[in-house]
Amino acid sequence: MYPSHTEWLPASLAPADTDLEVSVLALDNMVHALSFPCHKVGAKWVDASGKTLSGIEPTHWRRWS
Repeated sequence: MYPSHTEWLPASLAPADTDLEVSVLALDNMVHALSFPCHKVGAKWVDASGKTLSGIEPTHWRRWS
């Protein structure tokens, strides 16, 4: 069972192979949600098309709605 789509959870708890909204710490030291769905494959993050997102380290996630 997943949490509600509005609840942010730590990235360390992200489930694999399901579309998620993720937030990242940007260069401006602000946390921003990415505007496209991502999912976790092993220790890597990929966008919805399966392209590896090198260098992103999400801080939190929630269900993509």
